[in-house]
Amino acid sequence: MKRIAISIGDPNGIGPEISLKATQQPPADTELLFVGDRQLLEQQAASLGLALNGKVLEVPGHAVTAHPGQISAEAGAASFAWVERGIDACLQGEADALVTAPISKQAWMEAGLDYPGHTELLAERCGTNRFGMMLMGKGLRVFLATRHLPLKQVAEQLSEQDIRLAVDLLQEALPLLGAPEARIALCGLNPHAGDGGAIGMEEQDWILPLAEQIRQEGASLFGPLPADTVFHQAVHLQQFDAVIALYHDQGLGPLKLWAFDEGVNLTLGLPLYRCSPDHGTAFAIAGQGLARADSMQAALDCAASLCNTPNPWTLNPSV
Repeated sequence: MKRIAISIGDPNGIGPEISLKATQQPPADTELLFVGDRQLLEQQAASLGLALNGKVLEVPGHAVTAHPGQISAEAGAASFAWVERGIDACLQGEADALVTAPISKQAWMEAGLDYPGHTELLAERCGTNRFGMMLMGKGLRVFLATRHLPLKQVAEQLSEQDIRLAVDLLQEALPLLGAPEARIALCGLNPHAGDGGAIGMEEQDWILPLAEQIRQEGASLFGPLPADTVFHQAVHLQQFDAVIALYHDQGLGPLKLWAFDEGVNLTLGLPLYRCSPDHGTAFAIAGQGLARADSMQAALDCAASLCNTPNPWTLNPSV
């Protein structure tokens, strides 16, 4: 039987609600382990008329009362502790995969926790610096070569190592997801992929030569290609199995337009499978019973599917 840990996210957001809604019909042959506050989950389940279909793993000292829509240090500390407990459950063999409901980065900051988000915490706890963030939905897969950077810093911080890591992780991950050819498109940094140097020189100076070198090494890498057309080519023409976006909104704008309600974030490179919905805490509707759980359900289904697949980063860890 597969065991999936679910950290329920910020208690003041929609995390507990979508965790309950997404688990009303659990994947077959799956045991669910909710990581959070039992009383909070039981109260929300009762108010929504839902079942609590699983065990609850609590963390001492982090029982909370929900205050929907509020950002607080208490909520940030609790959601952080629940994620850590979920990671430990996977690393210690209690669970086979982790699904994480949305947290508030601001609440983490107010609690004195200096992490940009789940991804960096997961990598630190798993002891790896070889990891990445891929979002996928409705046939589109997008890997982010850089993550939470101010736009003005992207051009100076993007490196050859970032692009090589993206290609390597996708070549390892795509066969797990039913795409053994691993056809990867690389976005250009500038509009029109630089237009031959007329709109920026990064492509001509180093991105194109790097892509050609990676192709010579055997990867099915295409580009750099204009980001305003490559997503159409990937989705509607099915020319590519994944797209490497060079900065956050270049990739997640198209992904969320195309598959907002069922997008899944899969962290690559970890010795555990971690999936999450592609949206945030939605404080504006928290506590109202209005949240859609489609993306959380898709994350749960993805995790359950991956549990049947040997993890390449457990078999061949690289740090």
